[in-house]
Amino acid sequence: MSGSLRVKVATEDWEYDEIHRLNHHTFTAEIPQHPPQPSGVLKDRFHEENKYIIALRGSHLMGMVVLRDRRPFSLDQKLRDLDSYLPPGLKVCELRLLAVAKPHRSGRVLRALVAHLWHVASSQGFEAAVISATTTQLQLYRRLGFLPFGPLVGSTEAPFQPMILTRERAAPLMLALEQR
Repeated sequence: MSGSLRVKVATEDWEYDEIHRLNHHTFTAEIPQHPPQPSGVLKDRFHEENKYIIALRGSHLMGMVVLRDRRPFSLDQKLRDLDSYLPPGLKVCELRLLAVAKPHRSGRVLRALVAHLWHVASSQGFEAAVISATTTQLQLYRRLGFLPFGPLVGSTEAPFQPMILTRERAAPLMLALEQR
């Protein structure tokens, strides 16, 4: 595996193939949200609406996160009256399917993904992003600037905490990455 870390919006068929494989591994084996598929592929139900931000080294997918701007969000379907939990008047998007392959979980890939995603989101006028955060990684999400809100959603096997990241809370992360 050669080359430096590159973060971009997915555009190529082979990138989407790798995304579906990482999605399957993460959300069937690590976070049991979906049953395993013999194909080893899990295509998201919102695939056609998703904007995938991916981290690559050469042609190796190291991680991904999705920006989704179309309502209803998946979180709307999990948390009744989502807007009542959010600050009024903010233009909000949803972050989904955050996944970093195990060998690349040192933090650099995750921070680069979130920073690039935030750059894309803010260039589209978004002021905040919501996410269903796996409860096993709440401390990590907090370090990235996310704040919890509302009750847990999901299932007993795969509980999630709704969280929000505002432009103001994302600013220190963006500044730290720009200074590197």
